[in-house]
Amino acid sequence: MGQEFEPRNDLEQQLLDAQEGRLDSEAFMLQLLDHQLFMPVEDEATGIQGFQRSTKAQPLTLDSEDGTRVLILFTSPERAKPFLHDYPDYQGGLLSEFSWILDRVGSGIAIAVNPGFEIGIDLDTDTVAHLIHLNTSRQQDPQASS
Repeated sequence: MGQEFEPRNDLEQQLLDAQEGRLDSEAFMLQLLDHQLFMPVEDEATGIQGFQRSTKAQPLTLDSEDGTRVLILFTSPERAKPFLHDYPDYQGGLLSEFSWILDRVGSGIAIAVNPGFEIGIDLDTDTVAHLIHLNTSRQQDPQASS
């Protein structure tokens, strides 16, 4: 994107700190579970403004070169705007805790946070599976991650 990345929220600062070695990657991953991320979802064209026919959001996923599905997430709705310019059907979105998203993605999916930005993170399917397991364990025993 060619411009200096200025962190706009705590998550972006932590992501920058992790990428520059000031924050341990495992500590960052644990903190990531509690942060809100923006998940672009497909807008439904309906006859009534503001109403959706389905109750299930269709998040933006793309296929990687090796055929892996990749869920696209952003650290804020503003960060999504340049990327979503190429995906006009995905102008809606949800701001949700990453832990909530992980509860719903299932296995075999990768995640890209802030694609198109230098400050972002790509999580392969194994890392996502590890985070799902970590999140499930944490929910079952909240004292374990304290």
